[in-house]
Amino acid sequence: MLGDASAQRALYEEYRTRWYMTSLRYGKNKMEAEDIFQEALINIFNRLESYDHNKGAFTTWSTRVIINSAMTYLKKNSWANSMSGLENSYTVETEVVDIYDQLSAKELTLLVQKLPLGYRLVFNMYAIEGFTHKEIADQLEISVGTSKSQLFKARRELQKTLESQLTSSSHE
Repeated sequence: MLGDASAQRALYEEYRTRWYMTSLRYGKNKMEAEDIFQEALINIFNRLESYDHNKGAFTTWSTRVIINSAMTYLKKNSWANSMSGLENSYTVETEVVDIYDQLSAKELTLLVQKLPLGYRLVFNMYAIEGFTHKEIADQLEISVGTSKSQLFKARRELQKTLESQLTSSSHE
């Protein structure tokens, strides 16, 4: 398939929306997401031969490539300033109302994009991609406690934003 332009085009047509939405969740804005998306496409097509259908679905493999591309992009471009100041707080609220299931993908993506980088990465990796806190800690080079803390803070920030939007829309 490598080098087969029509096969690559067919793959792109099939998965572009999924891939772009994943890129959008990791980017802080559309421009950053498009940069991540472009890098990810290059990586997907350059690594197609490494995909093994016996190890899992193509969707899972390609999503992992997108996430890895996002991590690489963010490390190069905005990571240093944002990740160095993460607090290592071990206090995590165990019961959080999960209202995210009631949001459309577009609404959730727009809210997540507004989160600070550390919150955004951990929220995406944990709540959306299904990574464990250990996997997140390893990938982001932070402690498990920091991962849990960032998730808690991301959820709290999202809840405050949603409550604010609900309150303001009910007064209109």
